[in-house]
Amino acid sequence: MDIALLSVSLNVHSTRRIAEEAEKLGHYVELIDHTKCSVKLGDGKPKIFLGEEDVTNEFDAIIPRIGTKVTRHGAAIVKQFEMNGVFSTARSLGITRARNKVRTLQIMARKGIPIPETLFSINPDNIAEQIRILGGAPVIIKIQEGTQGMGVILAESKKSAKSIIDTFYKMDTSILLQRYVEEANGEDIRIIVVGNKVVASMKRTSEIDEFRSNVHRGGKTEEVEISPREKYIALNATKYLGLGVSGVDLMRSKNGPVLLEVNASPGLKGIEGATGVNVAKHIIQFVERNALRKRK
Repeated sequence: MDIALLSVSLNVHSTRRIAEEAEKLGHYVELIDHTKCSVKLGDGKPKIFLGEEDVTNEFDAIIPRIGTKVTRHGAAIVKQFEMNGVFSTARSLGITRARNKVRTLQIMARKGIPIPETLFSINPDNIAEQIRILGGAPVIIKIQEGTQGMGVILAESKKSAKSIIDTFYKMDTSILLQRYVEEANGEDIRIIVVGNKVVASMKRTSEIDEFRSNVHRGGKTEEVEISPREKYIALNATKYLGLGVSGVDLMRSKNGPVLLEVNASPGLKGIEGATGVNVAKHIIQFVERNALRKRK
């Protein structure tokens, strides 16, 4: 097959790993920088250009690795490939839904997937009431479109929470508030879903004095066995967002696992290193099963 990797660079570890596995399995793979792509509409069939090169009909499948800063444009490029009949490992709608934490949590709440107690608002005049609704400090403050632990703050007192929230509101930054799950003890679970199967899972533990457990924040990782309930949550969260590949983050609370967020372009370095699972190969095999079937 001819596969397009929608990413800004092969220097990105996860992008490079997927390209390596595609080539090992005998496929042609090409990096397509979605930030340099254009779509032409209104004169016959819509066309997709990489610079001046028409790449509309060049690929059997695409694997999107869309960065936070270019979500809208990247999703629009993915959507055009989809409309032209090209298989994608992530639907454009799924990418935009997963990137927005509030939208993800709204969908999960409607579908009965357990989530932490969460509040979002834009009202700077009742911050104390917002904190009180969540049961008081400490609270977690998250930027709605943050990633890799960036834009996630633990406010340990009501005073600090009010100050931080007020600052974000004045900066016109969309945030959400969540009850702090103290019993999780700085640990969370990352589960990789490919198709309708969990292929790998790891526990991430934050460093001392750091509540965020993300690998990019210095968290430690180890392979972990997940429960049937955690597997159910991961598989269904992925399905509800319309993703073929996802990284699902859970936290173990005293009331059972709760979903934190879903990543449409999960990093592979941490999970492959912790588990020894060749996640990149699973992704290519998923493309093989679905793209070939679509072409028949």
